[in-house]
Amino acid sequence: MVSDRGPEKNRLKRRLGVLGLVLLGGLWGCSSPSANPGPRNVTLSQKWALQPGDRLAGYQVQSGLGDITLDVQGKRVFMPFDGQVQPAEGKTDLCVILSSPDVPAYLFRLCGLRQPKLGDLAQGDPIGNGDNVSFATLRRQADGTWAMVEPAKEMIEQFLDRP
Repeated sequence: MVSDRGPEKNRLKRRLGVLGLVLLGGLWGCSSPSANPGPRNVTLSQKWALQPGDRLAGYQVQSGLGDITLDVQGKRVFMPFDGQVQPAEGKTDLCVILSSPDVPAYLFRLCGLRQPKLGDLAQGDPIGNGDNVSFATLRRQADGTWAMVEPAKEMIEQFLDRP
């Protein structure tokens, strides 16, 4: 006896396979690690009157005490190691905070980047570009706050040269 259900079964299997791929793709898209992280709040142990993002006589302050500002001439700035880039709380349009498990006692604040890439980035990935980019290095203190420390020249160079 010959059944005519064979083509119908194959059609059903194909439809279920396509539906499974669509659902799997939807789940993968929703759980993407590249989703932009929320702003990072960094409590500094030092207090200065002027901070990046403040306004003075109608002009925006681009850097402050403890920052090193370089004219990178519109060139790209790169991730020196694997890590995460988050907008700086209160300065989301001006500064980003970079953290990495490779250097857990340090954070890096970069201000002045145009359209920075946010989220998890790999060593060598471009973070963004800019004209005058300010770099600050922060070290975790015993009380959980962060203190600005002088950045090593070699550290800043790692942001400027793609590894």
